[in-house]
Amino acid sequence: MKNQNLFAALRAAFPESSPESSAATLDTTAIETDNGLTYSWRDLERATAMMANLLASLRLPAGARVAVQVEKSVEAVMLYLATLRAGYVFLPLNTAYQSAEIEYFIGNAEPAVVVCSSKNFGWVSKIAFKAGTQNVFTLDDDRTGSLLARAAHCSDQHEVVARQADDLAAILYTSGTTGRSKGAMLTHGNLLSNALVLKEYWGWKPGDVLIHALPIFHVHGLFVALHGALINGSKMIWLSKFDPKLVLQKLPEATVFMGVPTLYVRLLAEPGLNREACRNMRLFVAGSAPLLIETFNEWQQRTGHTILERYGMSETAMLTSNPYQGGERRGGTVGFALPGVSLRVQDEAGQSLPVGEIGSIEVKGPNVFKGYWRMPEKTREEFTADGYFRTGDVGKIDERGYITIVGRSKDLIISGGYNVYPAEIEDYINDMPGVAESALVGVPHPDFGEVGVAVVIAKPGATLSASAIVAGLKAKLANFKIPKQCFVASELPRNTMGKVQKNVLREQYKALFS
Repeated sequence: MKNQNLFAALRAAFPESSPESSAATLDTTAIETDNGLTYSWRDLERATAMMANLLASLRLPAGARVAVQVEKSVEAVMLYLATLRAGYVFLPLNTAYQSAEIEYFIGNAEPAVVVCSSKNFGWVSKIAFKAGTQNVFTLDDDRTGSLLARAAHCSDQHEVVARQADDLAAILYTSGTTGRSKGAMLTHGNLLSNALVLKEYWGWKPGDVLIHALPIFHVHGLFVALHGALINGSKMIWLSKFDPKLVLQKLPEATVFMGVPTLYVRLLAEPGLNREACRNMRLFVAGSAPLLIETFNEWQQRTGHTILERYGMSETAMLTSNPYQGGERRGGTVGFALPGVSLRVQDEAGQSLPVGEIGSIEVKGPNVFKGYWRMPEKTREEFTADGYFRTGDVGKIDERGYITIVGRSKDLIISGGYNVYPAEIEDYINDMPGVAESALVGVPHPDFGEVGVAVVIAKPGATLSASAIVAGLKAKLANFKIPKQCFVASELPRNTMGKVQKNVLREQYKALFS
């Protein structure tokens, strides 16, 4: 049976193996970093082989997990690819996680190998050894650490370990905004199918160059952006962190950029962002959090490019996308279900809803994960009898088939028996003069069970009145949708991917009406 190892497919696209790039060789540049380093495709091939041989020398059990919490670097990418190459399971961990969180993840996943930054070795290794992990290495973003020192003694020849489509490739822990984080088990087939679909759907072609400015512990940066460039044999301009001025400087050298909405907002604040700066760009993709229509429109006016919005999850990689070509990219929507993905909107009774009605989004496809790590009951709960995954997102499909995400089901506010969808109210607030952004959360109330509380951010130089915002809403919306309180704040709490942390706001205001 054909080897379904994701690494084998990514490696097959290296320039020397690509018929579209027959003139190129493995010595052409694969990655160029923001500090002047270049890595060839041959460098990637040799280094991943050496790291894979190091892992193999540890005689790890089948299906062993390799947990990694390190700063963004090319060597960290090599470690990810080496883990796939050696047939093990990659477990990326957010660099913001602290000791209690790391203790939970290591205890739950029981990795055979843990790799961390040197500065964290003391406390991370203590947690890992206590949990039974046998191997703890360090890896830093300056190309130092015990992992590289050990791998330097290994052979640079390695045969890719055979894996089947249903074998695990990675475990991604969800954000855990309600209860403990869950480990989403993604297979080689899940990730490969998604990479191949996006290569075709987003029109990747020879000569494309990607600016990679995202973290690599998350679906967006690790799978969508990285896999896209690798499976197309495309050069990456590698930024260790997002710097709007540096991105602006590099845009003329690139054709593809992927970012979260916050990155686009910060780029729009740069006076040098214009059509000339984007003259060679082919595609701008946004995801991981909702993109304000104002940002969508301003980007279009300033650059002449229309941002392509898409929708995905840790459990599924990408599910939908606005069209790259042959259709309109509509702001405020996430486009259509990708080829091979079935998506439906259901009511609470499990019946499909008509066009335009809001309900729960359910999906099925080759990209949908295998289940939650060591949580068989939770896995069964999240899948329907006919095999659809309950995403937990709420949305609707319009008459043209465009999908709009209204919010998370856990964000739904049931006030006095009426359903209140925060995104609807937020849209109205965001349209008000002087408003930059808003968030609506539900908090306990003695009479209504739950009521909405709005937190609003002003545009620079603008002055907002909370009472005026509420009064403006009363003129447009049913009374049960009106927030019972409104607060003007300086910023909204966000996670590393730019998503507003509504759980933090709920906690902050939970005693408001007690």
